[in-house]
Amino acid sequence: MSDLLPRIELESGPNPTAAVIWLHGLGASGDDFAGLVPELDLSGCPPIRFVFPHAPVMPVTLNGGYEMPAWYDIFGTELGAGAVRREDAAGIAASALAIEALVAHEVARGIPAARIVLAGFSQGCALALHTGLRHAEQLAGIMALSGYLPLAGTLAQERCAANAHTPIFMAHGTQDPVVVLSRGQASQAQLAALGYTVQWHTYPMPHSVHPQEVADIGAFLRQVLA
Repeated sequence: MSDLLPRIELESGPNPTAAVIWLHGLGASGDDFAGLVPELDLSGCPPIRFVFPHAPVMPVTLNGGYEMPAWYDIFGTELGAGAVRREDAAGIAASALAIEALVAHEVARGIPAARIVLAGFSQGCALALHTGLRHAEQLAGIMALSGYLPLAGTLAQERCAANAHTPIFMAHGTQDPVVVLSRGQASQAQLAALGYTVQWHTYPMPHSVHPQEVADIGAFLRQVLA
């Protein structure tokens, strides 16, 4: 399928029977988290295919229209506390379709949706939550790192019952200056209000990844994929 997003693929062993599709943050690339795979304790898990797609390059309003890898446009500093938020619904929808295509590609390769985890960091976290909770088949899990729930007002109408009980791992840095902690906490509360079970973790870090978080990610993957 040549229309799929360009991506990096790593396999923890031959003939994988599970997959993790992991979305990077604004201005980054699929390389961003590929280096974490060897650090994950995946003992007890079957071979896993890790898929790290590269977001398309587009102008980002927040950065003066500068073109960079992005899953959708950021119109302003709407990630701050108490800010009025205007979100790029069309851009989010377009990227969600691209991620859906990657899920379908894994299913076509023999890995059922129930053995696929959607993961993301920052903007990738937002897209993983948006796409995963609307996906028509049950996924193994959703991993939401240092991000937020986008278009929260439409989730109740658009969500799919198939993923009403899908395990969600949310992690956030207590010193995050990019997506402030209160935004992550508000997203967790919005998900809980809709009945989702969220494993909520905080770490003493800025907009980054913490060693304990890496250990907890491994534990989550062992939980949902072992």
